[in-house]
Order: sequence, then C-alpha cells, then structure tokens
Amino acid sequence: MKKNLMSILILALLVVNIVLTAIMMFSVTGAMKSTTALVGRIAAVLDLELNLGDDETEVAIADSVTYDIADTMTIPLKRAVNEEGVEEDQRYAMVAVSILMDKTNKDYKEYAETMDANASVIKGEIIDVISSYTLDEFRNDTDGVREAILARLRKVYNSDFIYKVVFSDWKIG
Repeated sequence: MKKNLMSILILALLVVNIVLTAIMMFSVTGAMKSTTALVGRIAAVLDLELNLGDDETEVAIADSVTYDIADTMTIPLKRAVNEEGVEEDQRYAMVAVSILMDKTNKDYKEYAETMDANASVIKGEIIDVISSYTLDEFRNDTDGVREAILARLRKVYNSDFIYKVVFSDWKIG
C-alpha cells in the first residue's frame, strides 16, 4: 500500500510539474516573441540612422558627369573670436570646386545645360556656405562643408541630380 501511495504521489507531482512547465512555456514564448520584435525594430532604426549619415548616392562612374567651376575661388572665412573676446585676423579659403551630376536623373537634361548660365548663382551659394565657417571649422569639417554646399545646390535646383560636391583643391590661410 505504501508503494502504491508513493507512486500516486509521484504521478501527481509529475502532472503538476508538466502543467506548470506548459504554463511557463506559453508565458515565456509570448514575451520572447515581443522582445524579439522589439530588438528587431531597434536594430532596424539603428541601421537607418547609420545609413542616414551616408548621404552620398551610389552613382556609377559611367553615369556621372562632372561640372568644374572655372575659377579657383578665394573666399573670406568667418572671423573667429579668441578666449579674450578679440576677433582674430581675417582668413581666406582658396577652393576649386567640382560638382558631380547623375546623368540618369530625370532632371539632368533640364538643368545640366544651364550650369554655365547659372555659374554665378552656384558660386554665390558656395561662397555663402564657406564664408559661414571659421578657419578651424573649415579645416576640421570639410565633409560637413561639402554636404552643406550640396544641400544648398539641391535646394536651388529643387532636384537631386547633383549628388556630390568635391573640392579638387583647397588651401586655407
């Protein structure tokens, strides 16, 4: 009788164990699915943010056309203020700018023909952007300067057929 009672007790504990394991599996599986989805969404957002930093469009070299600004431009930089509050001497940037255009873009044919006619507008935008930087800002963030020029030119043309701005030569002093 003691052996039967012991077997029944073990069987009851085994059934309780199976029931509690099943309850735990269903509750953990649901939480695990939502956690996996959350991690997936976070990873997707982080990937998007990392790609946002690379605003350069992939354009094949065969589909690229370069427009060189004819003259090297000498542009006065914004005067920096030192620790004592005194403006530093006037500094200048000498830049030769090239604009890369995507000839497969729908707006290329319309605007590419007018690049020479709009050279003064393009130069004006470049001068406005570069002259808003101090010597140290320009030296330390030339990529940011190029991106700012690109954004301004895209705004002027209201198109993204211009995909990159390059300084083919630059000197500051």
